[in-house]
Amino acid sequence: MEWSTAVWTGGVAVAAAVYWFVWVMGAAEVKGKSAVDLKMGSISDDKVKDKYTQYWSFFRRPKETATNASSAEKVPAFVDTFYNLVTDIYEWGWGQSFHFSPSVPGRSHREATRLHEERVADLITARPGHRILDVGCGVGGPMRAIAAHSGSQVVGITINEYQVARARAHNKKAGLDSKCEVVCGNFLKMPFENASFDGAYSIEATCHAPHLEDVYAEVFRVLKPGGLYVSYEWVTTPLYRAENPEHVETIQGIERGDALPGLRAEDDIASIAKSVGFEVVQEKDLALPPAGPWWTRLKMGRIAYWRNHLLVCVLTALRIAPKGVVEVHEMLYETARHLTNGGETGIFTPMHMILCRKPVKASEEEN
Repeated sequence: MEWSTAVWTGGVAVAAAVYWFVWVMGAAEVKGKSAVDLKMGSISDDKVKDKYTQYWSFFRRPKETATNASSAEKVPAFVDTFYNLVTDIYEWGWGQSFHFSPSVPGRSHREATRLHEERVADLITARPGHRILDVGCGVGGPMRAIAAHSGSQVVGITINEYQVARARAHNKKAGLDSKCEVVCGNFLKMPFENASFDGAYSIEATCHAPHLEDVYAEVFRVLKPGGLYVSYEWVTTPLYRAENPEHVETIQGIERGDALPGLRAEDDIASIAKSVGFEVVQEKDLALPPAGPWWTRLKMGRIAYWRNHLLVCVLTALRIAPKGVVEVHEMLYETARHLTNGGETGIFTPMHMILCRKPVKASEEEN
């Protein structure tokens, strides 16, 4: 009797531990995904490992993808692959807004993220009646925050079909599907008419473009004259030294693990914006003091990492998650280490803000 009781009690304890470990600890911050729901976007389960291998091979030398014309043409397809591989893991571990934000004393990460997004709406003076473009919208976390904050109609574009489906589902669940529209497309060749948006923004998205001037030119084209565009750019700061091997390894680690065809220097952003016709209204690194460290969320303890690692290993072994998830998780953890190093040394920022205006006279030049 005592033996059976012990077995029964042990079974209940194990079941409770599994429930807590997988469904409670495995849930996304904003309850978008749980660990048992992890998929690799639109990639079939039997192709995940192959796609991961192809991705890693392509981005092993990031700078070459931007300088080599044939490689640059392939970047959008590999960025699409990247987001198939990481979207569910991002939602599971991070939430619905795939970007960083400065930490704010007394505020949760979620609240700090919302404030960072609402600043975008304020910078471009978005308001009811405006049609605003989200360049690289992901699963639409910022889109929903900005639509709710400003009352604007927000149209997002992402190259990844799986993200389109996720964003639409989230929009509907949030009751914002009438305010938020999602389009699948390449932001280097956007399917929108000239001068069809009152404002535009991109949050840590244009870093995927081989040549920044190409995406800025597209944003310039679809903006109405006088319209404002703000972008939060991933860049190296003036503290970066190309002759420092540790600096180089950190930056290349960020590039390899985030599908980036070479990070740009902070000092180059304004000149690129001006080269396509924009007026630069304001430029600022939002990561500088008094802003709190943006990388605090990445400083995951070893226990938390091994918990997540064990979880994805178990789910893969049980065939709940597809083969290749473990490798993708390891890649993202390693990338988080490089991002943290970049933040702590000050050689990298993911939130170099540039606010631009399309000149009113541009309407005369276009006619």
